[in-house]
Amino acid sequence: MNAQDASRFETEDIPHLRHADKGKLLRIARETLTEYLTTGATPAYTPEEPGLIQEVAAFVTLRRRGGELRGCIGRVEVSQPLYQTVQECAISAATNDFRFPPVKASELDDILIEISALSPFRLISGPDEITIGRHGLLIRRDFRVGLLLPQVASDRGWSRDEFLHAICLKAGLPSGAWRDAELYVFSAEVFEEEP
Repeated sequence: MNAQDASRFETEDIPHLRHADKGKLLRIARETLTEYLTTGATPAYTPEEPGLIQEVAAFVTLRRRGGELRGCIGRVEVSQPLYQTVQECAISAATNDFRFPPVKASELDDILIEISALSPFRLISGPDEITIGRHGLLIRRDFRVGLLLPQVASDRGWSRDEFLHAICLKAGLPSGAWRDAELYVFSAEVFEEEP
């Protein structure tokens, strides 16, 4: 991330998505997964809604109906419309999350989709700028990078110290490595399918 990107990130806000945009993105993700896991093809869409064609970083999380994580993949740097990022992330979450075996088409009825559309990243000078439940974290040191979505800390009831410890581990860094690393916060517009 260069200085120009960092300064741009500090002045922009969270993506604004209408209720209808969220519903359409969830539908696109579901239809994309169904088509891809059934035929290997990615369906083509041509939405015109401003919310769907903005260039925004995003993550797609797949969970079993009981809440168990089944896959989560995102794109931090994007140069394509949000709906295409969602399609790519949905496919990757189902097929390329190394923590899990690939999702099969027969599992789709038991899986719920969650989308997180990310705000730009803001470089912070210290942990006092982190708000649990509002901010996600991105850490970067040398060639190591880790990211945790805002909902991870609040879902697990983490303190700020626990969140910092976890982001270091996610990047493969020692626990206190955040002290001499680049640390960014971001927010997310998070929405999911109804159970």
